[in-house]
Amino acid sequence: MCGIVGYIGPKNAYPIIINGLKRLEYRGYDSAGIALIDKEISVFKKKGKVSDLEEFVSDKNTAGTIGIGHTRWATHGEPNDVNAHPHVSMKGEFVVIHNGIIENYSRLKKRLEDRGYVFQSETDTEVLANLIEYIYSFSNVSAEIAVRLALSKVIGAYGILVICRHEQDKIIAARKGSPLVIGIGEGEYFFASDATPIVEHTKSVIYLNDNDVAIVTKDELSLKTIHNVQVNPKVQKLSLDIGEIEKGGYDHFMLKEIFEQPKSILDTFRGRVALDRKSIHLGGLHDVFDRITHAKRIIIIGCGTSWHAGLVGEYLFEDLARIPVEVEYASEFRYRNPVIFPDDVIISISQSGETADTLAAIKLAKEAGALVLGVCNVVGSSIPRETHAGVYTHAGPEIGVASTKAFTAQVTVLAMMATSMGFKRGVLSQEDYEKLIEELYNIPPKIEEILSFNEEFKRIAELYKDATNFLYLGRGYLFPVALEGALKLKEISYIHAEGYPAAEMKHGPIALIDQHMPVVVIATKDKSYEKIVSNIQEVKARKGIVIAIVNKGDTIIRDLADHVLEIPESHEALAPLLTVVPLQLLSYYIAVFRGCNVDQPRNLAKSVTVE
Repeated sequence: MCGIVGYIGPKNAYPIIINGLKRLEYRGYDSAGIALIDKEISVFKKKGKVSDLEEFVSDKNTAGTIGIGHTRWATHGEPNDVNAHPHVSMKGEFVVIHNGIIENYSRLKKRLEDRGYVFQSETDTEVLANLIEYIYSFSNVSAEIAVRLALSKVIGAYGILVICRHEQDKIIAARKGSPLVIGIGEGEYFFASDATPIVEHTKSVIYLNDNDVAIVTKDELSLKTIHNVQVNPKVQKLSLDIGEIEKGGYDHFMLKEIFEQPKSILDTFRGRVALDRKSIHLGGLHDVFDRITHAKRIIIIGCGTSWHAGLVGEYLFEDLARIPVEVEYASEFRYRNPVIFPDDVIISISQSGETADTLAAIKLAKEAGALVLGVCNVVGSSIPRETHAGVYTHAGPEIGVASTKAFTAQVTVLAMMATSMGFKRGVLSQEDYEKLIEELYNIPPKIEEILSFNEEFKRIAELYKDATNFLYLGRGYLFPVALEGALKLKEISYIHAEGYPAAEMKHGPIALIDQHMPVVVIATKDKSYEKIVSNIQEVKARKGIVIAIVNKGDTIIRDLADHVLEIPESHEALAPLLTVVPLQLLSYYIAVFRGCNVDQPRNLAKSVTVE
């Protein structure tokens, strides 16, 4: 969840690190801090955003060519100056920044207290800093060995950077369960939780694997495991472009990412869907495709928005390929002793590729002998490396904490998979197969058309910015979209919202409806259209306010609803790709009118790398 940055080289480290922290602030923004080496180690940290830290150090000495920085999402201890990272060991020998959770910190802390250690913060990270110092001081070993020995006693997840007062020529980096990337420059190295702070400096990177420890000076990088086994670094080239992580003239990253969806969907199926040859080719699944098509069951796992994409996937695979599907929250799946068969196919979905619960569920499924596939957006992340095969979404960097283009890119991948499998299994005829391919090709321009009505979404948002509750209703493929729409509103505007299958409204939620309750109904024309019309009439009979998403030219619902947002018609299976866009824009503008921080909503962070 937290973001960590480091630099070692000939340049002044401070501007590199502070800019890197701004790039990573979507990973946590409760507090921020920095440590710089200039003969002595200087540590500055502050509750609040990176800008608060920047203001705090504006009159301080920020010289030094080696430094580490951190932006925090609080796990242990409330957000304040003391709990902010970096953390300094009791005797000042070590400074540590950390992304992750040390699960056995309480037991380790008690042992250190018994040996005279005194703690200043409530964090688990300070325990790690003191454990390293204790081993270093009493065992008379190098900083590297002290770090490796300390980590061998740690249970939990970590991505850490460590500097030592008596070995000021190096940064020690280690990773287990939390991402860490090292960028390689000319006589300099860059460290970060992901590639976004690195890409403007170098395109050559090393993604650390679990249990890797890197010892880095200005002239050399040595990589080994915590058990002192030498590892040959694998250098990869970033395809990321600096322009992709800038706002590009938009007020917020979220708005930019909503408007990028025609491109991100096109990029996701480009080179995989051939309109002229009427075919779909998913190269990442080539070696396992026969096994997938003969699967007796698919289990989809994910968290948050990825779970909602998985629910759409359930409809897609069962409808188009006639394979039974279960969709599981990764956090529940890993703990409830699930029944997994060797001939099951597990599809794990994650934007970041680092979601802790999803990674743990993947390991559980692999141990049971199932085939595990990944649907992920970040090349080099943990999930693609842990799964047997998979498909990248090519959505590009998503900086806004509330996912938008990640959802539509994930649904696009699932639609391609289900269509391919349905054709291979003989469920889809050649005509149906070609029709779906053609329909998918038409999705990006249809989203462009929806986005052209941006001002109408803004107008309706202003009318209901002060509502305290929203209800979202959908049927079939559009029920998961209702869930996703409600989640977006909750995440960024802090308005309570719930999504339901429209027919379930009568089984409880209808009691909430009155003249103050906006009800967003996703009511495009499909086989349940007449039923959804009846649901709208039930809402209106209770004086509810209806905001309806309908197909262009719909006159029946227009006469019933208070507000109508029109979208182009599409194949029923692809309707989620269109219907979710108005819901994203509605949530965005409501949040803006309420004065909320759209890109960095309270209590949230982008990449959930802790349980």
